Amino acid sequence: MSNQNSSLKKIILSGIQPSGTVHLGNYFGMMRPAIELQDKGLPLLFIADYHALTTIPRPDELKSRIFDLAVDFLALGLDPEKTIFFRQSQVPQVTQLTWILSCITPMGLLERCHSYKDKTSKGIPANHGLFAYPVLMAADILIYNSNIVPVGKDQKQHVEVARDIALKFNGIYGDVFTLPEPMIREDVAVIPGIDGQKMSKSYGNTIEIFGNEKEILKKIMSIKTDSTPLEEPKNPDNCPVFAIYKQLATEVQINDIKKKYLAGNYGYGHAKKELCEAFKTYFAPFNSKRKDLANNPDFVESTLKKGEEKAREIASSTMKNVLNAIGL
Repeated sequence: MSNQNSSLKKIILSGIQPSGTVHLGNYFGMMRPAIELQDKGLPLLFIADYHALTTIPRPDELKSRIFDLAVDFLALGLDPEKTIFFRQSQVPQVTQLTWILSCITPMGLLERCHSYKDKTSKGIPANHGLFAYPVLMAADILIYNSNIVPVGKDQKQHVEVARDIALKFNGIYGDVFTLPEPMIREDVAVIPGIDGQKMSKSYGNTIEIFGNEKEILKKIMSIKTDSTPLEEPKNPDNCPVFAIYKQLATEVQINDIKKKYLAGNYGYGHAKKELCEAFKTYFAPFNSKRKDLANNPDFVESTLKKGEEKAREIASSTMKNVLNAIGL
């Protein structure tokens, strides 16, 4: 009954919530790494619109966020011919499997998950969806028999929970699910926000990728730095401006600006201006493509629908095995 993928390309599953305007932390932390996986295995990338419901966004806002995120990914280089790109909510087997998995998931397993505690401690109202979030995530992973799930260190527990649930299901009903492996990207940079902390919408310190260029550049110029005088040498490795700059610039440019930091007579204002130029150069082609896509919603919708057809085909095959195994 096994639905293993040993004879096929390894399935690599990634998902991201439509939580608002994408910023540099989103891009370098998740979006660019996901796009770079296009030539490795069979990538599936979904917009986690069901997961977004735990914070109860307004319907019009959620719809807009989903569209914008799809446009952002396509503008940034996602190729729907190489990656199965789709909306989570358009694969009904996911919620069907979520209920089945809920019936074998121990409460203790969910009570140990740190995500629920972290989010409620930040003021997000407690609800069942937030508590049962790891089961829906397990269904996301297992319905496609995912081999690899790229995650940050803080998300590794969710993959471990998916493995635990799969092992319990397989132990009761037979070898149905592939056991996923987390892919921890050690080389993914943590991007500082304008206040020096990790860039995050929850901290209100983000630098957006797309939007009003004047406002974005103003944010870059407001990045918090130390009070080292202009004439003194500075340590680039302790500077949030340099941390962002080295993600956007060439190796030659990085070495050049590093020498300026160490030589002195080079202020943080100078560095911020160079960062502004690097930002404009890096994202200029993406900006142009995004404008074209935003004006062509029919193309974006048809692209998602094609991905959803492919995703449902995989999910349907898995559900056939699941339902047969449990006696339905």
